[in-house]
Amino acid sequence: MDAGAGRIPAEALVSLRRRLDAMSARDPARKALLTSTAALYGVSRATIYRSLRQQLRPRALRRADRGQPRKVPLAELARYCEIVAAMKLRTTNKKTRHLSTARALELMEQHGIETPDGLVQPPVGLLRRTTVDRYLRQWGYDHVRLTRGPAAVRFQARHSNELWQFDLSPSDLKHVPQPLWSDPGRGAPTLMLYSIVDDRSGVAYQEYRCVYGEDVEAALRFLFNAMAPNRTTAALSCRASRRPSTATTARSPRAGYFSACSIASASG
Repeated sequence: MDAGAGRIPAEALVSLRRRLDAMSARDPARKALLTSTAALYGVSRATIYRSLRQQLRPRALRRADRGQPRKVPLAELARYCEIVAAMKLRTTNKKTRHLSTARALELMEQHGIETPDGLVQPPVGLLRRTTVDRYLRQWGYDHVRLTRGPAAVRFQARHSNELWQFDLSPSDLKHVPQPLWSDPGRGAPTLMLYSIVDDRSGVAYQEYRCVYGEDVEAALRFLFNAMAPNRTTAALSCRASRRPSTATTARSPRAGYFSACSIASASG
């Protein structure tokens, strides 16, 4: 409230508001009442109106600087909290016991802590345990959140042809006799299922191939067939890409999704 409004007692404003509420909005006596009140306290009618508006304005229950340190600069307090959190994390044993905040502050004040930026030693009595604990929780430096593992979030491409899941699996359902081109010294080749799945749309392409293990040449031939124009499935579009693509060799989690996708199988 400004200086002019400070001359009007709060009791006078409450009494004036009650008298105004008892009058209608277009009562000529309202103007006379406001004029007489302004003359009594030596202020203008605009000041009276402003004081009445500010009287009903809600006020905050907390300080305007709530959550901000007042005794220590913010950057300096953040540095002290980082050191305390690091000391707790470094001293944690197998039973999840660690250094207390009070002991960590005592070591910092008495001996100091060597950091890559030099020795850090706050003055004695500058930091309180309750203050440090509160800001450790507020800034996420408490021991519970520092030792918590990262959340597992599955990655999914935003556009088709941006990521392919490439997998080679031995066939458990189909078996073929030993082909004529096989090497007798190496034994019978393995019938493997080559699969490639678009991570976004789920479109899949598969081929069966007889190979000796995970052969690089056979994998490249399979990728060539998947990306080349296919006479069997014209709707399968693994080759039209407007964005840079990425191929991975991780096993696709959509193994049960193949039946709902456009699958083209060819014997190698």
